Amino acid sequence: MAKRIHQMTFADWERAFPNEDACRGYLSLHRWPKGVSCPRCGNREVYALSRDFHWQCHQCAPQGYRFSVIAGTIFENTNKPLRDWFRVIHLMLTSKKGISALQIQRMTGFGSYKTAWYMCHRIRAGLANEEFRKLIGLVEVDETFIGGSDKNRHADERVGKKGGYLDPLKFTVIGAVQRKGNVVARVLDKVNTATMANFVREAVSTDVEVLCTDSARAYWPLKEEYPGHGMVDHTRHQYVVGALHTNTIEGFWSLIKRGVMGSYHKVSRKYLLLYVAEFQFRYNNRLNPDIFGEAVRGC
Repeated sequence: MAKRIHQMTFADWERAFPNEDACRGYLSLHRWPKGVSCPRCGNREVYALSRDFHWQCHQCAPQGYRFSVIAGTIFENTNKPLRDWFRVIHLMLTSKKGISALQIQRMTGFGSYKTAWYMCHRIRAGLANEEFRKLIGLVEVDETFIGGSDKNRHADERVGKKGGYLDPLKFTVIGAVQRKGNVVARVLDKVNTATMANFVREAVSTDVEVLCTDSARAYWPLKEEYPGHGMVDHTRHQYVVGALHTNTIEGFWSLIKRGVMGSYHKVSRKYLLLYVAEFQFRYNNRLNPDIFGEAVRGC
């Protein structure tokens, strides 16, 4: 079994970030591990100002560009202390199935739900900015539907369309996961052979050992490009054929769906990609002992 990775507890967090200066120092160290550089031009020849965690660069502005440790981050132009931001990040990372903005408002004592909602979405946008390389080895690809069903709406609000791709309240998410590795997931605007096959080409290397999918027709053209492509036919109750199965990616879908149903209850199409990015980040850093530092670097 994989070794259990210790993550920062609430007590660890309180000891690490007792005040604002500790938070600023942590952000500075993780943002500029090789030394402070200008966020506009990248110049490292900057000098510190009398105000802590503020610097000035003469290269990118005639009179000198002054910047702080939060310039160019998701924390810029906010009236909330950096310590509050760090607390919300920690709550989001330690909640396997996600945590709602309303629950964060209750736990942190924010004056309004809108503040918590805004902070959560800004953090999710930061978590989405991660480096990506194509998946290799044993890779599974599958798609799923997220959202409610038209039949569950009030009678006067029903659209009348049925079926997965046609249901107006369901949104399609496609993903690829490398077994014992990372996952890549995207929200599809259009569901057809071209968009699904293009996702596979972008996410999965052609040097993959085995590419596992279900028997959807959209994956059939990939046989010529991926010699190791194999399919399981769920319509015939075929789920595992030797090394061929999609159980790993379906396990990732279960995390998202349980998060949506149990924590968020409702997710709009407009912001679904941010929620997917949050779950993707947590999954890809599940064995990372410094997941909090990784999140701060992305923000």
